[in-house]
Amino acid sequence: MTRPLPLQGVRVLDISQVMAGPYACMLLGDLGADVIKIEPPGTGDQTRGSMGFKMKGADSLGFLNMNRNKRSIALDLKTEAGKSVVLQLAKEADILIENYRPGAMRRLGLGYEVLKEVNPRLVYTSISGFGQTGPWADRPGFDLMAQAMSGVMSVTGYPDSPPVKAGVPVADIGCALFAIYATLAAYIGAKNTGQGQYVDAALFDSAMAFSVWDVCDYWGTGKPPQPLGTSNKMTAPYQAMAASDGYFVMGANNQKLWVQLCTLMQREDLLRDPRFSTIALRLANRAALQDELEATFRSQPKDHWVQTLLDNGIPAGPILSYPEAFGSEHAAARKMRMEIDHPVEGKVPNIGFAVKLSGTPQQVRRHPPLLGEHTAEVLAEIGIGEDQQKRLREQGAFGK
Repeated sequence: MTRPLPLQGVRVLDISQVMAGPYACMLLGDLGADVIKIEPPGTGDQTRGSMGFKMKGADSLGFLNMNRNKRSIALDLKTEAGKSVVLQLAKEADILIENYRPGAMRRLGLGYEVLKEVNPRLVYTSISGFGQTGPWADRPGFDLMAQAMSGVMSVTGYPDSPPVKAGVPVADIGCALFAIYATLAAYIGAKNTGQGQYVDAALFDSAMAFSVWDVCDYWGTGKPPQPLGTSNKMTAPYQAMAASDGYFVMGANNQKLWVQLCTLMQREDLLRDPRFSTIALRLANRAALQDELEATFRSQPKDHWVQTLLDNGIPAGPILSYPEAFGSEHAAARKMRMEIDHPVEGKVPNIGFAVKLSGTPQQVRRHPPLLGEHTAEVLAEIGIGEDQQKRLREQGAFGK
């Protein structure tokens, strides 16, 4: 007998756009939640029209990769009619996630203080750039600003290089994950007590939370950490190295592996070199260490070194492009690319589930919704019939 997904029966209102909020809500949908995406009429989620290239229909591939397992309704929240629908939906919801600018939902009359009166067990999660409090709270906040202002960008790149952000949106995705962890904890608490709560999640805070090694380095030494390229501030060698035909990564990050590496490379002279006798000294002489190792690594191709190091128990790996990574046998085995059916696009590629559950594996139950595709269906479920829907339409609830 098939077991129900863990969040089956949980209703989520997704009043968010672009990345952190939609991604968080998609994760809940993947685990079985009924996610109702509430979008502005006409345009919908901004991401529907993003990415600079067109699919067959109006929706971008980015939207299609962050909004599966949702239903969409189009509501104008600036109208009293639109707000009345949200209030009615909130009565039956377990979770609401929004990522408007701080204070915007409150000004619309849909803030937590209002909705908790409608539904005391509601978990209401706000995602923003800098949080709901503090002197930066009113600033517009995107992943780039969060990386820059949290300190993350100060340690990204190479010494003396121009500013570099992480290649993937670590603040956006990190905030989505932290928001879900707190939201589900609050939901469990509400199941036990009947009382929901407000969750304040910020890209800025989330990016800072990733900075354990860097900030501990600063607190311990009093010196602001600097960019190290692919190197590591805790141990060396642990970085990208140049071979005869390009770069690969390796790590001899303890004394045992260091001895194995030098012996394997027939560089026992490095074991006798006083500059490299301990991890602390190898860190202090990192540039010289890299020069010495690359003098040998450049004698053979990168694939040779990766396989040789792995065969001898030393961590190593190739540096893959996205086509190479997603085309690898391992990514295939981990099902990290999947195709889902879409009524306009046909088969659409999606990134696979990042974690795997043995008893209740995640499922794609719904295609990424067309804008407003489920408006009539969802409203009927909460008792708003055709006649009332007609009146709401006349009052502008669904846009002009």
